[in-house]
Amino acid sequence: MSRSRTFALGGPLLLPLLLLAACAALCRGAPMAGELRCRCVQTVSKVIFPKRIAHVELIPEGPHCGVPEVIATTKQGKKICLEPTAPWVKLIVTKILSSKSNKL
Repeated sequence: MSRSRTFALGGPLLLPLLLLAACAALCRGAPMAGELRCRCVQTVSKVIFPKRIAHVELIPEGPHCGVPEVIATTKQGKKICLEPTAPWVKLIVTKILSSKSNKL
């Protein structure tokens, strides 16, 4: 004689399983809001002539990184992390920020 056993999901097991399934469904496809680490591992403090720079990206410090980051893209497409404390980089950042405030 064989007895078949069936288990009913109820009582204390049902709620944790439903919560786990809901969390898995929500978390699986959720995109990250952004990188949670600094983008610049090394920075360059030597002067790069402005004619070689196509774009400058300013990333303020935040929960992702404890220091502000300045990333320049050259006209050849190379990304270079600039040292934010270098005097020439401070000058560029000041000019960018003042030009943005003039446009507002």
